Amino acid sequence: MNLAADLSETPETSGTQPAPLHGTDRALVWFRRDLRSTDQAALYHALRDYQQVWCVFVFDTAILQPLLNAAHEEHPGEMPQDRRVEFILTALTELDQALRANGGGLLVRHGDPVTLIPALSAELDVAAVLSNRDYEPAAIARDAAVAAQLHTAGRQWRSFKDQVIFEHDEVLTGAGKPFSIFMPYRRSWMKHLTPAHLEPYPVESHWDSLAALPAALDQPWPTLAQLGFGPAPTQPVPGGMSGAQQLLDDFMTRIDLYAKQRDFPWVKGPSYLSVHLRFGTISIRTLARAAHADVLLPHGPGSSTWLSELIWRDFFFMILATHPRLADGESFNPKFASLGWETGPQAQAHWLAWRDGRTGYPLIDAAMQQLNQTGYMHNRLRMLAASFLVKDLGLDWRWGERYFATRLNDFDFAANNGGWQWAASTGCDAQPWFRMFNPVRQSETFDPHGRFIKRYLPQLAGIPPKWIHAPWLAPAEVLNEAGVVLGENYPRPVVDHAQARLLTLARFGV
Repeated sequence: MNLAADLSETPETSGTQPAPLHGTDRALVWFRRDLRSTDQAALYHALRDYQQVWCVFVFDTAILQPLLNAAHEEHPGEMPQDRRVEFILTALTELDQALRANGGGLLVRHGDPVTLIPALSAELDVAAVLSNRDYEPAAIARDAAVAAQLHTAGRQWRSFKDQVIFEHDEVLTGAGKPFSIFMPYRRSWMKHLTPAHLEPYPVESHWDSLAALPAALDQPWPTLAQLGFGPAPTQPVPGGMSGAQQLLDDFMTRIDLYAKQRDFPWVKGPSYLSVHLRFGTISIRTLARAAHADVLLPHGPGSSTWLSELIWRDFFFMILATHPRLADGESFNPKFASLGWETGPQAQAHWLAWRDGRTGYPLIDAAMQQLNQTGYMHNRLRMLAASFLVKDLGLDWRWGERYFATRLNDFDFAANNGGWQWAASTGCDAQPWFRMFNPVRQSETFDPHGRFIKRYLPQLAGIPPKWIHAPWLAPAEVLNEAGVVLGENYPRPVVDHAQARLLTLARFGV
């Protein structure tokens, strides 16, 4: 018996479950944020508990349509692009191949899962639909609607913990309440952790229960164009389960240096696994197990730091689960619910300058160019870009939160909201409102030679490191020699940081 599996299953729905009417030996696994065939909780339980198991993924129109609408609004007349959709298609292809190699296959549909999943369950005549839990309020409501229809039809809805190590009610304070400060949460998280929490689900031991796809239901998958999207530029990371494993193998050769190198955007410091963790092409248990095992070795500081980043992920999921109002755009700290953000034409101009990487602060602009060109932004730069929007430009953090949601390949609401509210000083365990990142000093510290800046702002490539962090301070002859004309091929600063700091202190210090 797999102990981790036993720790993960919880009651499927509230109320009394009716006895299944049909297909007592059949089940359907609904893939969502768990696009892998190994160490997958719902798949494991289905294969273990039923004799015939089918698998499905639904391109949810409730998720895709807002992406299409935002793309059409920003670029009217152009074919929308979204690397995440292509990443999913790549992951699904590899998942389908793995399932077919073991006697099954993946059904892929496009539409409203609240309608499609109950209908497919009836067509396959299954006793139950199994899935791994999603913690965003909209997803919880969606799953409740599906579960209610299945219940009415005499079928079960079974859900499992899979995308976190601990759910919101598993790591609590001594008073039995949720934490709101990370470090005490981390200490408690580590105390709760046992080897069983990191054990993989032995899916491979139960492949015999995987059923071949019925010919009538094995329909062609929707193409990228049918989903409404055109091809996006090349993915910055390899996709699918194999891509995730490739990145993990590479990272484990340099994890010792993670704590020292992770803040420098021009260095190969991060794992680059965030998008794989977001879509579940690798399990959180695999990553936490690798980090935790290495923490125990003499060279553990890098692993310990990386494990803390994974714990932050659980922390933000817990915060969202215990404060679902965050999904409605509310500040975690009610004290800052009504801050006087800048508005009007100048605010709009500043917003566009930030969005398009034209603020005149090179590291901020290079960070935004990285995001716009690749769908990825280095973690340190996410903090700096967010801080600049809120505390230098005085703009509502929700503007940036929404923009990141449309651009980040690894976008996850809980982490994105948590990060933005941390930077804006409106969240839990947030950066104090009177502390503001100085964009020039940060640039000098974390990109001292301007290597990252020059990669994404090639027009500044000729400026010496001494001046590249603040080109407006460079002597005229330096700019002339570098071919930089401020206000023409690179903008002057849209704000003065020292003055912006005073305005922010006034805004928050009420």
